[in-house]
Amino acid sequence: MDFNLTEEQLLIRKTAQDFANDHLRPGVIDRDEKSEFPLDQIKMMGEIGFMGMMIPEENGGAGMDSLSYCLAMEEIAKADASAAVIMSVNNSLVCQLLYKYGNKDQKQKYLFKLASGKWLGAFSLSEPQSGSDASNMRTFAKKDGNHYVINGTKNWVTNGISSDIVILMCVTEKDVGYKGISAFIIEKGINGLSTGKKEDKLGIRGSDTCELYFEDCKIPVKNRLGDEGDGFKIALETLDCGRIGIAAQALGIAKESLDRSVVYANERKQFGKTIGEFGSIQSKIAQMATQVDASRLLIHRAARMKDDGKSFRKEAAMAKNFASKVAMDASTQCVQIFGGYGYIRETGVERLMRDAKITQIYEGTSEIQELVIAREILRGNY
Repeated sequence: MDFNLTEEQLLIRKTAQDFANDHLRPGVIDRDEKSEFPLDQIKMMGEIGFMGMMIPEENGGAGMDSLSYCLAMEEIAKADASAAVIMSVNNSLVCQLLYKYGNKDQKQKYLFKLASGKWLGAFSLSEPQSGSDASNMRTFAKKDGNHYVINGTKNWVTNGISSDIVILMCVTEKDVGYKGISAFIIEKGINGLSTGKKEDKLGIRGSDTCELYFEDCKIPVKNRLGDEGDGFKIALETLDCGRIGIAAQALGIAKESLDRSVVYANERKQFGKTIGEFGSIQSKIAQMATQVDASRLLIHRAARMKDDGKSFRKEAAMAKNFASKVAMDASTQCVQIFGGYGYIRETGVERLMRDAKITQIYEGTSEIQELVIAREILRGNY
């Protein structure tokens, strides 16, 4: 694998780093405490091309590759994991899906606005009774002439409150399992669609997560993505892309944990010397640094394979599974290195630990990632 970054990729990383330092770090602790959506910052991210990074310029995007997206995501997540997941959903689960599966009219109507950051998108797969068993959904879209009438409840919808459109997966044919699932574009504000309360989450508190309620919600047939029954395939292939972004988010959290630990270990003195001179702290730093580098290699491999048009399902799952564990481990060790100061909000490192946990849960739990990895290997894909 080529470890060298192009001049353009280096510039993208520097741009993301500068933006994060100038616009995301200031106020991030306050936004976390108040569960405040970073609206102004997300608009600015759209203006610099970060909300549709992998979409061609003619469709409103920045025309960048997946590796560039990962570089930017890591820097954004280092400063604010909430902004990172908002960025990830719009890029990976909405824009990429519309670009790959949307028809010409759908792209013209929705993709440009989303990729340019003028609109924000959400992705809705989960339901109260169907978490990891995503195909066990009950939200039903009944065909009625040139429309579908949708009824049901969806949950854990990131950007569900602040979004302009939602990519919805629901049942169009009952009793046939995943083969009866279809995908739709739902415009917010339509009659029959309402949002639940903003969930009070442990971490990524700046992003909004909610339930969506469909009550005789009538949408035109032209808002269906692909054919009836294509929805589950669309969802799984889209989640492969999304997992690379979430892995990069986890990497950003882990790298911030390492950076904060190194600075503190060189400054904090106990027993007449810096704590970085103690072997136990050095061991933690060494393990964190090694795991951060290993995570980055897994993520960049998956991104390069995606850009090369190769199958990357296993590699994306490996990257997410490993990087999310590293984020949790590194952030926990960071709090430990800070001691009592790591346990208070003022220093900001306890937020890293709270933000890290969700990377092991959303867009497929760590257990699901291991299932995906094992299945691919048992099929001979290794």
